[in-house]
Amino acid sequence: MNYAERNLAYWRRNLAVCVFGSFTTLVSLSMLLPFLPLYVQQLGVTEQADVVQWSAVAFGATFFGTAITAPLWGRLADRFGRKPMLVRAAIGMAIVMSLIGLARDVTDLVALRLIAGLIGGYASASIVMIGSQVPREKAGWALGVLSTGALSGNLIGPLVGGFLPQWVGIRGTFFVGGAMIAVAAITTIVLIRESFDRSSDGARRAKKIPVEGAGSRWPIIGALLMTAMMVLLANMSIEPIITVYIGHLGVAFDDQAQIAGVVMACSALGSILTAARLGALADRVGSWNVIIGCLVLTAIVMVPQAFVTQWWQLAVLRALMGMTIAGLLPAIAKLIRQSVEDHDSGRILGYLQSAQFSGQVIGPLIGGQIGAHFGLHHVFLVTGALLVLCAGINGWVRSRAVNPRMVDSPKTIN
Repeated sequence: MNYAERNLAYWRRNLAVCVFGSFTTLVSLSMLLPFLPLYVQQLGVTEQADVVQWSAVAFGATFFGTAITAPLWGRLADRFGRKPMLVRAAIGMAIVMSLIGLARDVTDLVALRLIAGLIGGYASASIVMIGSQVPREKAGWALGVLSTGALSGNLIGPLVGGFLPQWVGIRGTFFVGGAMIAVAAITTIVLIRESFDRSSDGARRAKKIPVEGAGSRWPIIGALLMTAMMVLLANMSIEPIITVYIGHLGVAFDDQAQIAGVVMACSALGSILTAARLGALADRVGSWNVIIGCLVLTAIVMVPQAFVTQWWQLAVLRALMGMTIAGLLPAIAKLIRQSVEDHDSGRILGYLQSAQFSGQVIGPLIGGQIGAHFGLHHVFLVTGALLVLCAGINGWVRSRAVNPRMVDSPKTIN
């Protein structure tokens, strides 16, 4: 029996634990957003421009760290098992999150945020575990459910961070976050089940058995990794300018931060509503169809955002964009997972996580530069054009797929 067959009895239980753990860790990581500039000031930074710069660096450091180490943790998951990687991520993040509350200056804050990214990645490890254990015909739905847990954490986190410092203080909030992740660690240790045989699952095959169409596998995987990066780049390229853009729509200065939070939350809410459904749709009609369709629909919804005249119009369009973009990552993860052997799934899914976090780092940089040099409206137009280009590339790649496993034809599920 291979790894997936031996763990067939555990995947639903493990999925529930991973959803809880991903939700908890991402609540803890994202709840600092409302008070991050305040904490930077508390650590001794006084000039407004410096506060903005250090806040951006501290925020992006975690994504940068995760992008670097995700392939390494994926490779180790292939060698030593998926559960140890989940436990490592949860314990490491619990410790580092608590240490952030003890930071002495802003360099400590940035360094600890970077370390959190380097040693953390619970949500990434969850994708590797569930993607390796779930039956192929249920992969889209399961990864969509897992994505819903992560998105919910990103939505709830800033809301929690908005009021928790009033009760326990800014530093105390990090201790609460560390305690929440510690609960996820204990839950993972106690409830996660995995049958892993290092002699077979952890050993790389000495002989490479030729597979029909194997030569076409890596260009296709490369296209999917590029698409995953573009999805996050498209979403995050808008985030730095949302508040400024809302100001241009006539919202009073004192209300801009609050309205910006509502608009950002609409995107996450839209994704929560459709991620699992679009994942299940990928199981029925094929991942390629969902990927190409969602790319085109997201591009269509992106363009009118450049021409809105009221903030509520932007909020509605961001919610629609969240709905269309939610199906992309589960479908991409499913297609990549079914393209590789069990013993290599962690490494390749690690590359997927690295691509996604790279998009989160690069997106704000590109969006900021386009907005500064060409105007805020052009950020939406350029991003929409890039998504259409991505859809075209994916359509071309699918048409040239030789390996039957990469075609992902529509299936009938009983």
